[in-house]
Amino acid sequence: MPEKKIPDRFQSSKKAIKAAQVAFDTSDEISKKIRLTACQAGISASDQIRVILGLAVTSKPKRARLTVSFSDEDYKMLAESFGMKRIDKLKIKHKVAEKLFEFDSKLK
Repeated sequence: MPEKKIPDRFQSSKKAIKAAQVAFDTSDEISKKIRLTACQAGISASDQIRVILGLAVTSKPKRARLTVSFSDEDYKMLAESFGMKRIDKLKIKHKVAEKLFEFDSKLK
């Protein structure tokens, strides 16, 4: 069967398309150590595994960004806890950011 031609717009991703993702079942302790070491180095856990294996790491440093998903119920609860009369997702985002900065300040 002949190999399909990859569209021009995906040529730069050709290597990634051919890569295979591999998952490992390890103990919680090993997983935590790898994640912690990666976090301290500012790289992803998968890049840390590549470092451990002596493979090239070509990804860019991780952005200092945290993500979380909020359901409609979460937004309702957060709006109430922040004393808001209506759900304003942008204001809630700012209030959550403030809480994260407060958390950081308490740890210092």
